[in-house]
Amino acid sequence: MPKPRRVAVMLDLDWPYKRHAGIFVGFQQYAQKQGWDSIVDEYVEDTLASRPSRSAPYDGIVARADAGLARRAAAAQVPLVNVLFGSPLQKELPGVYPDFRAIGRLRAEHLLSRGFRRFAVLTSEQPAQALEKEAFCQAIAEAGHACGVGTVPLAPASSLSRWRKTERAIADLMADWRLPIGVFAGVEQWGRMVAQMCRARGWRVPEDVAIVAGHNEEALCERPHPTLTSVEVGYERIGYEAARLLDRLMDGEAPPAAPILLPPRDLVVRESSDGFAVEDPLMASALRFIAANSHKTIGPAEVAAAAGVETRTLQRRFRKHLDRPIAAEIRRVRIERAQRELALGRRSLKEIARQVGFGEAMRMYEVFRRELGVAPSRYRRQRQTVRST
Repeated sequence: MPKPRRVAVMLDLDWPYKRHAGIFVGFQQYAQKQGWDSIVDEYVEDTLASRPSRSAPYDGIVARADAGLARRAAAAQVPLVNVLFGSPLQKELPGVYPDFRAIGRLRAEHLLSRGFRRFAVLTSEQPAQALEKEAFCQAIAEAGHACGVGTVPLAPASSLSRWRKTERAIADLMADWRLPIGVFAGVEQWGRMVAQMCRARGWRVPEDVAIVAGHNEEALCERPHPTLTSVEVGYERIGYEAARLLDRLMDGEAPPAAPILLPPRDLVVRESSDGFAVEDPLMASALRFIAANSHKTIGPAEVAAAAGVETRTLQRRFRKHLDRPIAAEIRRVRIERAQRELALGRRSLKEIARQVGFGEAMRMYEVFRRELGVAPSRYRRQRQTVRST
C-alpha cells in the first residue's frame, strides 16, 4: 500500500482574528439596536485631528486604542472605550476585555480533569498570554503539580528566523517532557506545531500529549487531525459590552473605576485532549473502549466485560481515578461529541442523538438540560453565533 502524500501548506494564517472580527460584530449588534450611525474609520486619530473640538465628527469611539488616539479623543471631548488589552493606557482608559486569568484557569482545570499530572506551557511575553500562563500555573500548583514553561516568539511565520526559533523553542521544551503530559499552547499555530512534532517523535495525541491551544480560531482548530481543543472567548460579547459602556459614557455617566472583564464563553473539547491520562492499565483499557464505542448501546457491564474485570471492581477504579461512575463517563463522552456536532451545524438533532449514542433526540435533550442547563437547540444557536463572528 503506497504511503500517503505529504503536502506542505504555506499561507498567511494570522488574519482575520476573532479578537478583531468578533468585537466588530458585537459592537454592530448593539449599534443597530440603538439606531446608531456606525462608521468604520481605521484612522480615527487623524480624523479627530482634522476637526476643531467643537465640531468633533463622532459622539463616541470604540477602538484598539493607543496613546495618540487617547490624546486626540480627550482633546475633542469624545468618549473612548478601549478593547486593546495590553494597551499602554489600559489602566487609564475605560475598557472591556476578556478575563484572561479565568481563561488560563479554565485550561488548567480541563487538563487536570483529564487525569494529567505533568504539564507544560508555551506562551509569548504578550500581556494577555502572561496572565493566562500565570493563572494556569497557579491552578496547577494548587493541585500539587509542577509546570514547565517555554517562551516562543509571536507570529512565527513572519520570517524564516522566527519560524526556526519557534521550532527550536518547542523542541527544547519537549526534550524535558515526561509522558503523559498536558500542554497549554498560547495560540493555535503553536498547538499545531506541537501536534506535528509529537507525530514526528511517535508520541500520541491525546494519549501521550494532550493539547489545549489558542482562542478557538476554527480554521486552525478543526483541521487537520488531531482537531484542537480551544477556549471560546466570546469576543462578540466584548464588542457588545464595549458599545453599551460607550452608550453610558455618551450619556454623561462617569467611567467605571476598573476595566470590565468578561469570562470565557466555554472550552471547546476536540480530539487533542479528548482522552485521559491514567497509569492504571485496567482504566486505560476501559476508557479506550468507551471512546471507541460510546455511540453504541453500552453500559457499565459492557465496559467491564471489555476490560476483563467484574463491574463492581471497575466501578471502584472509576471512583478512585475519575471520581465518577462508569455511566457518568459514558454520558460525558456522548455530551462532548454531541457538542462538537452541534457546533458544526451539519446534522439534525435526531441524527446527532443517534450518532453519538443517545438514541433519541428527547434523551439528548434531557441530558443536556440536566448536565449543561441548556437545550441542544439553544446550544447550537449559541455556537453558531460564535462561529459567525
